[in-house]
Order: sequence, then structure tokens, then C-alpha cells
Amino acid sequence: MSDTTRQEKLSQNPVHVAVAVVINAADEVLIALRPDHVHQGGLWEFPGGKVENAESVEEALKRELLEEVGVTVQAAQPFMRLHYDYGDKSVLLDIWRVNRFSGVPHGREGQPVRWVARGSLANYAFPAANVAIVRALQLPSQYLITPSPAGDISGFLSSLERGLQRNIKLVQFRAPDLALPTYLALAREVLSLCQQYDAKLLLNCPPEHVEQVGAHGVHLNSRRLLALSARPLGRELWVAASCHNACEIAHANRIQVDFAVLGPLLATKSHPGAPALGWEAFRQLTETADFPVYALGGLSSEHLQTALVHGGQGIAAIRAWWLDTC
Repeated sequence: MSDTTRQEKLSQNPVHVAVAVVINAADEVLIALRPDHVHQGGLWEFPGGKVENAESVEEALKRELLEEVGVTVQAAQPFMRLHYDYGDKSVLLDIWRVNRFSGVPHGREGQPVRWVARGSLANYAFPAANVAIVRALQLPSQYLITPSPAGDISGFLSSLERGLQRNIKLVQFRAPDLALPTYLALAREVLSLCQQYDAKLLLNCPPEHVEQVGAHGVHLNSRRLLALSARPLGRELWVAASCHNACEIAHANRIQVDFAVLGPLLATKSHPGAPALGWEAFRQLTETADFPVYALGGLSSEHLQTALVHGGQGIAAIRAWWLDTC
């Protein structure tokens, strides 16, 4: 699909659907099986339904959950928004995270419902439009991007370990000044450390070296992203990308990345002259993405809620979290 065609489709009136990611005290997610006779029937879904005229998304969410699964929403917040075109039907998924509710979920229309651990969601067949939601639920809200070791390997690994001890679960090893053999040798040490703390490691290097190291995936800088015509790794590995504008988001859609970082959101010390994107532009661009998006640039943990409200997966940072570990 060309970028122009995609924008034309997004400008049409898709079916607006309120979708609930309901999470219980055990950190399990509620899913339900769609009836065979409806669109995308026979597949599992996150509960929800069409937003009616003169109804807010939050009102639709509460109504649909009560009607479908007997749950009363007590606290919910925006999670992400996705457009998807099935060919015969175009949808806008307005996805909210429900953290507090009353009632015992059950299929009020006879449909099976099930609580599923986040890590097990990939074992269920979902409509194509829901795949990005599944991926988002497997990602944390914080994405640590390392600075270069700058010759102090021992200090670098010590700082990384302190970050992992503070519950960082997703790390990008970025060291563009290192020669590739040196980078790959250090990547193995970084991977070993991440594995001790059950954290995922993505390498910022040519994708073909990821499996050689045994890392969990690749993070494509914008140059590598735009040079690719297809997804470089299988679905068992993560593929992430750095994006700065609508063109790069569109290309990331085409090669089917799993998530991206987008920025810079605010002015940064490392790039003081670079124009800041701002939160409204960030929100607009995340709505054109078929994947979760982290906000990047001049941010810290205090910006997390703002990122979530504007459609982000969370915050990606180098200086903020790395300096905190020193």
C-alpha cells in the first residue's frame, strides 16, 4: 500500500471500536472468543465493541464490557490507537487499559472467556488488527538505550547491572564508535548480564549478527531501516526501529517492525539544535503506526504518564536512566 493510499484510507470513516485490555491482580489479561458467524469469527479478541453516535470512547468501553462480560469498569486509561484495513472492513481501535473493575468476567453472550498470562498471548490466534496489542503487552514501559562504553568496559557493565537491578527489562546496546568485532564481543557480555535479570537485549548493529550473538532482536537506526525492503528477522525475534517523521513510520509499517522509538520529543543536551517534535505531533504519528511507539528525547520517568496519554508505549531514554545508575 502506498503512503498516499494509506493516508486516504485513514481519512475515511473506519468503524470506531473501543477495546479493553483488562488486567487482573495476577497480571493476566482477559480475552474472549469471537462467534464463528461474525467478522473475524473463531479468533480470540480483547473485549469491546463499536462506539455509538454521541458516545465517548470511555462510555462505549464501560457499556460493552458490562454487556459482553459482566464487568463494571472502575478505572481505565488510554493505551494505544490503531488503524487497520482488512480489505472488506477498516477499523480504528481505541484501546484502553482497565486496571480496576468489579464483577467476575463471564461470557454473557455464551462466548468463552479466559485469563491469560501476557507471555502466553502469542499462543492464541487473534485478528490481524490485534497483533500489535499482543506485542505491546509483551513490552515494558521503559526502554533503556546504552551510551557508548567510552573505553571503560568495567564501569559500563557495572552501570548496566545497576539499571537491571532497578527492574529495566528491555535494553538496546548502542555503541556506534566501536569496531564491529569489539562491539560483538562486548554484546555477548551484555547479553549474559541481561539474561541474569530476565531482560531482553536488542543489538544496534547489522541484523545478521543478532543470531550470531544470541540476542533477542535488533534495533534498526533510521539508515538501516530505510535500506531494508522487508523484515530482516523472523517473528521469534524482536525488530525495532528509530523513527523521526511520517516517512520513516510508513517504512517501518511496510517492513513490519514490532515497535519503534520516535523523537526527539523535547530538546536534548546531546542534540541542542535539533527541532523537538512535541507531544501533539507525537500523538498524530503514533496513530499512523501499526506498532507500539516509545517516546524518546529529553525525557525521564516523570514523562511516562504523558507519553501513555498521547498513545505511547512508554519512554525510551539514554541519559536519564543511565545517569541514575551511576
